[in-house]
This record gives sequence, C-alpha cells and structure tokens, in this order.
Amino acid sequence: MSQSVYPSVVPAGVDTSRASIARVYDAALNGTDNFEVDREVLAQVRTVAPQVNDLAWANRDFLIRACRFLATQAGIDQYLDLGSGLPTAENTHQVVQRIKRQARVIYVDKDPMVLAHARALLEDNPDTSVVEADIFRPFEVMSNPVVRDELDFTRPIALFQNGTLHHYLGDDAPALMQTYIDTLPSGSYVVIAHFFDPETEEYSDLARKMEDKFVHSPMGSGRFRTRTEIQSMFGTLDMVDPGLVLCDDWWPDGPRLTPLSAVRHCIVGGIGRKP
Repeated sequence: MSQSVYPSVVPAGVDTSRASIARVYDAALNGTDNFEVDREVLAQVRTVAPQVNDLAWANRDFLIRACRFLATQAGIDQYLDLGSGLPTAENTHQVVQRIKRQARVIYVDKDPMVLAHARALLEDNPDTSVVEADIFRPFEVMSNPVVRDELDFTRPIALFQNGTLHHYLGDDAPALMQTYIDTLPSGSYVVIAHFFDPETEEYSDLARKMEDKFVHSPMGSGRFRTRTEIQSMFGTLDMVDPGLVLCDDWWPDGPRLTPLSAVRHCIVGGIGRKP
C-alpha cells in the first residue's frame, strides 16, 4: 500500500475528531492519509522524544527485512498481517510478492479508512485480500471465512503482529498470542515488533515518558513493555537467531555508520518458529 489513491471524501465510519492508530503511524512515516488529530499525537510525544518518528521507521525497516527472510530463507508463501495500517511504502505483499509472485497475503484491520484505502489499492491483486476484524480477538480473525478459505492450514503460515500489540493495554497479551499460535500449523512463523522499555538508566525513563504521552494522547494507547513481557508473547516458539533484539539489530542491511537515536533503543522485534 504505497501511494495514496484514497478519495478526497472521507468514507463513512471515519471519525476525524479522534486519532487512529493507523493514521498516526502513517503520519510518522510521512504519509498523507492522516488528519490534524493524528499529527497532534506525535506532537505531544515529540515534547519528550523529538525523534519519535524513528519508532515507526524502525518498525517498518524491520518488517521489510522480516518479509525478505521469510520469503527467501524460510520459503513461506502464506502471510497473515494483523493490523496492517496505512504505511507509505513497502508493505508485506509488495516485498514478498516480488520474491514469490504467487504468495498469498491477507491483511486484517478494523479501521474504516484502512479498509477503504487497502481495497482500492489491492483491487487488481488476486493474491492479496483485506479482512475486517478485530486483531485482538483471535477467534474472530482465525474463524473468518476469507482467512479459512484463502490460507491453507496444512502448510506453514507467517503471522505478523508488527507494531500492534503495544496498543493492546491488557495484561493477557501472551494468552491472546497463544490462541493465535495454537491455530497455526507446524513450521509457521510469528513476527512481533513492540515498543520496549530497556530497563536501563539511559533509556527506561525515555520509554516511560513516551508511554505516558501516547496513553494520554487522543490515540489512547502505546505500552512500552519489558523484554520479559514481550518475549512471553512468543510462548514456546523457537526463536530465529538473533532472537528478540532492537529492531535495528535484527539482521541489518549493512554496517552501522551512525549511532542509533535514543528512540530506536525503545522498540524491539523478533521472529519465532512453531516446531
């Protein structure tokens, strides 16, 4: 979902007076499908973290590298992307279908703007579908007729929760993820990127300040969990090397010539494989 083909008329169901998670991410990635209320969220967080947009870019760069790994090294040709949002470029289907032309990709979201945008962009792509469902209700997602009909549950599937679970404020995220994991066939992969509290003197205070701004902004969510809390969401999956690390440290594209911003120390990612 790269360039906006979104109509100038706001579709039914879109509340322009309330911030949307997808539109806030779009604004952070310099997209155009957002409103003033969404940009206000970033403005509030920017008062404590001037480089807050780096959270979105670290998340996006990790997604791209994870997609390339899954399509090339793991040979996965089925993808279930939960909370796909409104990214400006290089979304899951674009990356994996360049490598595996017939790869099947299903996006799941409930934001009406995301759904309208995605359906317009993907109208001519027979191998990519968009499903309306609440990604924090795993039974609803995994029993959806499109998900059941278009994915072959006898073969491995890659499931993404990339930049989504930190918007789930409950303490039962590991149980939520276990429900998803239990439905996946053997050989499947789970990708998670999540806001991170490093629990260090240097970065923990920044993480907590950002969390406070996110949670008390018009968006109302954005938890920075600890390594232990995030790792628990993978359950007993076998972690792909190098495990759960800073998004920028998960198989970077080349040597790092400039230091990471402080904000980039506050988001981690990892991939687990179901035996």
